[in-house]
Amino acid sequence: MKSEIITIFPTPVYRTSLNREITKKELLFINKVKLNTHKGDSNKSSNDTYILNNKIFKNLKEEINLSIKEYFIKIIEPVDNISFYITQSWLNYTDKNEFHPRHEHPNSLVSGVFYINANEKFDKISFYKDRVYEPIKITPKKWNIFNSTLWWIPVKKGDLILFPSSLSHMVETKETEDTRISLAFNVFIKGRIGDKRELTELYL
Repeated sequence: MKSEIITIFPTPVYRTSLNREITKKELLFINKVKLNTHKGDSNKSSNDTYILNNKIFKNLKEEINLSIKEYFIKIIEPVDNISFYITQSWLNYTDKNEFHPRHEHPNSLVSGVFYINANEKFDKISFYKDRVYEPIKITPKKWNIFNSTLWWIPVKKGDLILFPSSLSHMVETKETEDTRISLAFNVFIKGRIGDKRELTELYL
C-alpha cells in the first residue's frame, strides 16, 4: 500500500549567500562600531540600533532588501498593496566563551541575520519549536522534522538567514578564538491589511 506524509503549516527559514566580500571601508567601520557597544546576557551589540541606515551600508542594505523581497514573494505572497521595510538593525559581536540566549523578536514580522564573520566548521544558529504543551512526550530513536524540538543550521561568512520573528532562536557558546560578527535586523510592513466587511481592516 502506498502512503505519504503531508507536511502542513511548516515554519519557513530562508537561507542564501549574498556572495559579496565586506569592503575594507565597511570592515573599518564595523571594527570601529565594536568600540561603541553594550553587553547583553553574554555577547556585545552595537549601541546604534539603526546600523543599516549608515551610508557605508547602502549597497549591503539594497542586497538584503532583495532577499527580503524574495522571502515575501515565495513565502508570504502578499497582496499588491503591501510593502516591507527594515525597522531596526544592529551589529552583534560574539567572542570566545560568549553566547546569545534564546529569544524572539517582538514588534516585528520577519527577522534576519547576515554573517559578516563566521567559522564554517563551528558556528550555527539554533531554532526552537513553538512552546506548545505536550501531554505525552515520546523519546525518539532518531530525530526528524516532525519530532524535533530544536533544529540548528550551520552558517558561514556571507550567509543571510530570514525567519518569522516569533520563531525562538539562540546561538551557543563560542568555542573558537575568532569573533563571530553578525548584522541582525527586523522587518515590518506598510499598507492595508484585513478586510473592511469582516471588520479586520487595518492601515499600517
